[in-house]
Amino acid sequence: MSFQQGLSGLNAASKNLDVIGHNIANANTTGMKASRAEFAELYANAMGSAGGINQGIGVEVATVSQQFTQGNLSVTGRSLDVAINGNGFFQIDQPNGMRAYTRDGSFKLTKDGQIVTNDGGSLLGITASPDGVIPTGGVIGPLILPAGGEIKADRSTQLDVRFNLDASAEIPTGTAPAALTPPIETYGTSAVGYNSLGTAVPISIYFTKTANNTWDVWTSVDGAAMVNSGTMTFGNDGELVTPNPPTLTALNVAESDGTLFPVTFNLERATQYGSSRFSVTKAITDGQASGKLTAINIDDSGVVLGVYSNGKTLAAGQIQLATFTNEQGLSPIGGNLWMATPASGLEPTATGVPGTGNIGVVRAGTLEDSNVDLTKELVNMMTAQRTYQANAQTIKTQDQVLNTILNIR
Repeated sequence: MSFQQGLSGLNAASKNLDVIGHNIANANTTGMKASRAEFAELYANAMGSAGGINQGIGVEVATVSQQFTQGNLSVTGRSLDVAINGNGFFQIDQPNGMRAYTRDGSFKLTKDGQIVTNDGGSLLGITASPDGVIPTGGVIGPLILPAGGEIKADRSTQLDVRFNLDASAEIPTGTAPAALTPPIETYGTSAVGYNSLGTAVPISIYFTKTANNTWDVWTSVDGAAMVNSGTMTFGNDGELVTPNPPTLTALNVAESDGTLFPVTFNLERATQYGSSRFSVTKAITDGQASGKLTAINIDDSGVVLGVYSNGKTLAAGQIQLATFTNEQGLSPIGGNLWMATPASGLEPTATGVPGTGNIGVVRAGTLEDSNVDLTKELVNMMTAQRTYQANAQTIKTQDQVLNTILNIR
């Protein structure tokens, strides 16, 4: 019987060394999770063992279990390196169409703007609308930045201005000139609008007090003569009374062919309080020039932000992480990927935004290290080696005993 016990011990120790060797080889593999061999004793299924007398016939490796403990986070400074701190896996669509899961966030960007793994698998999330809005409950799919890493020009439709006019300002005498020269005792500011080609068009705005609590709005587009674009009145509390609603559709910006299009002048935040100075806190339009992608940022909630040369920051989408109740049931398939199995559940227990529920957060500019403890593995290797040698000695001793019996005269 000792031959069986020794051989089973050799086999189990050899498999244990395989597991330890695999862990050591992947000590520097991003997102790798260490495994361990778990043993079970063997007994012969015999009627004679009913009385509790059974010496056993050896050992077997019952399973090799994965240890999904958190790895350390190492700062890389690269914006497409993303680590998960907490529960969850990145969802990946492999080139063969199969769904896989990973903790390795060393992503790359293709020439078409798609975020992929080193093996070409697509990172999944919810894609934002063209204006950067991430829909609630959107369909999960590959995350892709605007084609070619460029956003198109967008014509201005609204000019938002927030300002305060001095209630104690004097009422000027005379009339406002037609030329682009600020009238006496006039307050002014400027903004930049855009036509459909993304060409910047300067806009000048001036305010002239004509009576108590009453101001004229003068505008000039692209250096043209100033025009009276409307009148504002304020109440005794300094809040805007007219126009109501607080908008003036009075600005005209020219396209490249000379066609004019209107721009709404939003006065919602205009006030008139006693102040020695005219103050403007905002004067921007909603248009934009075309822009090339210059950088990518990913926040803790997984929102992928494209930064463009025109100064715009636009959300491209949001990463969706997946969690499993039984992570150890996932099957490793190589390339730092796992696939779902019946043991883990063929579908994730939950998918969602990083940082919600029991889903971990993501950290851009970092990667999760392997959770292999190299020192511990080296100690385990020496222990497994001694176990292997001891089992070999069991077989050797049994062989000597058997030879003793055979050599009896």
